[in-house]
Amino acid sequence: MVIFAGFTRRFSEAINRNQVDNVFEGDRVHVHAHGHHHHHGAPSTDKVLKWSLAATVLFVAVQVGAGLTAGSLALLSDAGHNLTDALALGLALFGVYLQKKPADESRTYGYHRGGVLAAFVNALVLVCLSLVVFYEAWDRLRNPQPVQESVMIAVAGLGIILNVGIMSGLKSHSHDVNIRAAWIHMLGDALGSVAIIIGAVVIRQTGWYVVDPILSIIIGLLIVWTAWDVVRESLNVLLEGMPRGIALRDVIASIRCIPGVVDVHDVHVWSLGSGAHALSCHAMIQDVPPSESESILQGINTMLSKQFRIRHTTVQFEHAQCAQAANGCCMGAGND
Repeated sequence: MVIFAGFTRRFSEAINRNQVDNVFEGDRVHVHAHGHHHHHGAPSTDKVLKWSLAATVLFVAVQVGAGLTAGSLALLSDAGHNLTDALALGLALFGVYLQKKPADESRTYGYHRGGVLAAFVNALVLVCLSLVVFYEAWDRLRNPQPVQESVMIAVAGLGIILNVGIMSGLKSHSHDVNIRAAWIHMLGDALGSVAIIIGAVVIRQTGWYVVDPILSIIIGLLIVWTAWDVVRESLNVLLEGMPRGIALRDVIASIRCIPGVVDVHDVHVWSLGSGAHALSCHAMIQDVPPSESESILQGINTMLSKQFRIRHTTVQFEHAQCAQAANGCCMGAGND
């Protein structure tokens, strides 16, 4: 326990050092005449994730030993939850690595969705774990077993300290669905530790050992709840749905308000990854020389970046109504 406490203190110090670092490494914007607008720059989270992963793996070992010693299914269930936390942090670290890889000839958008895939796998693992927890809890409800409450309280208290420390380190990066998946893991486990402490106190006062499997069921439900939001947003990104917090009608209305834009249609907005949004559209303008349309393009890109955080755009200017405007956009499979 003393070794773990010292490790946790060093972990917290590393978190604090990391938080005062400049997390944006080069924030540059490129605008091209053909209508592409790129914004590069992502927070560096490697140090936080590495320290978090090491601390979590160590704590899982502590929890497993304590759970076996105390005979507590709740502690063992929480150790399983913490193991998925370690997996979540490992996948998040791998996702950050993928997101930093540059685009190449085969993946022209880069590897932004590597982090989204990691988050999706995380959520599925959580759901599978909850099923195991429910099965074990049902068996323990039929055959209650005595537990050592004092061990439960001590280990759960350490769990709260660990998870709150990791959450504080990840919070500034939680705009990324991959990092938020790991953050939600930590939140769920911190709440689970609080429930274990409350349950241990109840067992000590009443002798109701059935509280232990009931706590396991509550933790399992908590696992499912934490996984749902990640599954929903990950699928939305993978299916190229509208990014969270952006409404298509608002984007269209804002583009139409740009001076020089007559109308806009065939508008598509999607996410390349967490926090990396893209847009393509057809914008009708007056018949003017290309040099005069540059200010319109700049106005569209600047507005999209400031209002909607859309920083990769492809805008096709038109001077007359095209087929998509007349008939609507159909992106079904073409016929040979």
